[in-house]
Amino acid sequence: LLCTATMYLYSVTLQKAGGIQKAVYGSFSAPKVQEIVVSRGKSLEVFTTDGEGRLISLYYTEVFGTILSLSTFRLTGGNRDYIIVGSDSGKITILMYEREKATFVKIHQETFGKSGSRRIVPGSYLTCDPRGRAVLISAIEKQKFVYVLNRDGAANLTISSPLEAHKSHTITFDVVGMDVDYENPCFACLELDYSEVDEDATGEAAASVEKQITYYELDLGLNHVVRKATLAVERSAHALYAVPGGGDGPGGVLVCSEGLISYMNINHDAVAAPIPRREQVGDASLRPPVIVTGALHKQKKMFFFLLQTDVGDLMKVTLDYEKNKVSRVKIAYFDTVPIASSICVLRSGYLFVAAEFSNHCLFQFRSIGEDEMDLSRAREVKDLGTVVPFYSPRPWENISLADEIESLSPVTKMELTDVQGGSGKGLICLCGRGARSSIRVLQYGMGITEMAVSDMPGNPSSVWTVKTSARAEHDDYIVVSFVGATLVLSIGERVEEVTDSGLLLSSSTLAVGRLGDDALVQVHPHGIRHVRSDRRINDWKAPGRQQVSASPWRISGGGPSANGCTPTRT
Repeated sequence: LLCTATMYLYSVTLQKAGGIQKAVYGSFSAPKVQEIVVSRGKSLEVFTTDGEGRLISLYYTEVFGTILSLSTFRLTGGNRDYIIVGSDSGKITILMYEREKATFVKIHQETFGKSGSRRIVPGSYLTCDPRGRAVLISAIEKQKFVYVLNRDGAANLTISSPLEAHKSHTITFDVVGMDVDYENPCFACLELDYSEVDEDATGEAAASVEKQITYYELDLGLNHVVRKATLAVERSAHALYAVPGGGDGPGGVLVCSEGLISYMNINHDAVAAPIPRREQVGDASLRPPVIVTGALHKQKKMFFFLLQTDVGDLMKVTLDYEKNKVSRVKIAYFDTVPIASSICVLRSGYLFVAAEFSNHCLFQFRSIGEDEMDLSRAREVKDLGTVVPFYSPRPWENISLADEIESLSPVTKMELTDVQGGSGKGLICLCGRGARSSIRVLQYGMGITEMAVSDMPGNPSSVWTVKTSARAEHDDYIVVSFVGATLVLSIGERVEEVTDSGLLLSSSTLAVGRLGDDALVQVHPHGIRHVRSDRRINDWKAPGRQQVSASPWRISGGGPSANGCTPTRT
């Protein structure tokens, strides 16, 4: 971009990035529509699924920055979701997706700090109150801000000034918004206080320091944030997942640590369960599994978590509880999918896996699996001092692959070489990692996306695309000519055969196109057919027994040429 005083340079790649750092889902364009928004570091993209289980890209945009965190929320009583973005810009941004305009609309953008990826400037962590009343944005160290979300008199979204929840000498590992129904919003933060470590030169304080879950409560009446409680957790704890509360569940959080998943809540004893382990050769099975990502699926009368370990195995986690009292955490092996940076469980029955390596996957649920593991292969593990279930990975039973999004990430090596025997250069890339590694050949040219496949009744001799109106943005018909017949296909979300186009279907076609603004003309061996916009038909028949053998003139709106005109000959 050029300005009268300053030149600003932006870097835009010719091909968009393949890796996905974060994925969220919700109803962004309309009520009850399941859509996925993915962050590729410097861009946002919206996907949806069609009736056949394929992923369709609705919108892609560069953000000219680095996206650090992504979350969604829905205002109380609303039927659409908003997107909140934390980035290196020192701002918190709220976006709304408008499908009619196919774009993101910026609702609010509030500045709170300096630009750049800094450890004390919020943006790395982002979470929302499940009821859509507040959002917390946190830095890796020290600073946290809470914003109150509300509506004005015209039902427009409003955002308050930031409320500070800072704590010096504190490192944050994860944040999550707790489900407390309609009580004051509460956020759980996994933290480590290193103030004593800095003052101790012997290293004893570093060896004994504990991680903690700190609960921050937003008092809506007094409009300030207080630290409600602090609970000690395992030193290896690294992730939190909010448990549904109110009438949907007991509330609280799941704390994930090495080889263990614990349920914790204020005024509630911790309830822990060991993570099942793979049966592997040697000492590999003794290494405790670590949860890398997860998702919650909630319905009216039940909920469960799908948590993924560092080897790609999905674990189904459920709770035995009565009212707000949890008695047991149950963990069962579900299926194995590629190791992911994010997973999303859609209400439409799909599981989206944003893989860290190679292609991203969309799975369809066949069943929701078992709640408990078979304990016949369980044995005691010394590092936990408890009995741990063991299992062997198996082919998919609860899910099936529906679609994939191609991704080269990561490219570990590439070479520029001749890939066509002297006719063109190309790139040979080594992609992926481990069993998902691949060799891919990249060539210059435009990519082709297969939208639909239709079986032809014979061998076509010609094909045209045509608009029915000069004002139409896209072509309306695909006209396919055969020997003695013509097939007309409509172009929309699906490609379907139509019989009411007005064109002659019982004869082959020599040329077809738009005449004037809204009329169609078809040249066939027996004459010319003129189809008006109101479907009135005028036919000119060849005199005597003569037949039209060629169409040397040009017809507007037909064929692949730049000006929409193509001469057609038999």
